[in-house]
Amino acid sequence: MTSLSSLRSFAISLTRSVDQAEDLVQETVLRAISKQEKFEPDTNLQAWLFAILRNLFCSVCRKTKREVEDPDGSYAATLIAIPDHEDRIMVKDLAAALAKLPEGQRKAVLLVGAEGMSYEAAAQALGCAVGTIQSRVNRARNRLAELMGFERREQHRQGATRSKKVCCSIGSE
Repeated sequence: MTSLSSLRSFAISLTRSVDQAEDLVQETVLRAISKQEKFEPDTNLQAWLFAILRNLFCSVCRKTKREVEDPDGSYAATLIAIPDHEDRIMVKDLAAALAKLPEGQRKAVLLVGAEGMSYEAAAQALGCAVGTIQSRVNRARNRLAELMGFERREQHRQGATRSKKVCCSIGSE
């Protein structure tokens, strides 16, 4: 029993709290019982128990350093990962739409749009006139928008805006 009182004293000196010290001693004893096969006979039992207690205390300290008090949940809200499956679908759709473009348009739109090249640099890289590149990029962008359904959405938005304008003008007459 002198081992337990010594463990309590040591735990209180570490935690500076009687309640936390009692929990630490209890956890130490439970750990020692569950790991008793690791204790080497004819060695110092008290030293082994103190080592277990100290290691448990250090583990608790490391754990509490990583914990953040977040009573209103604002910190946790910043840790939310927004699912990216819609982005993956959009990238797959874009790749499929790019594959449907004629080679000249695809190369032009990739050099100007994805690589960020100027029209002049793209024209030089593809060995054609700047006007040709501008035309290919414009046609490629329009076709991509059509293939991906962006054009219809934009027309739908414009139609909704026009409808509002018509309704507003009807109501004001």
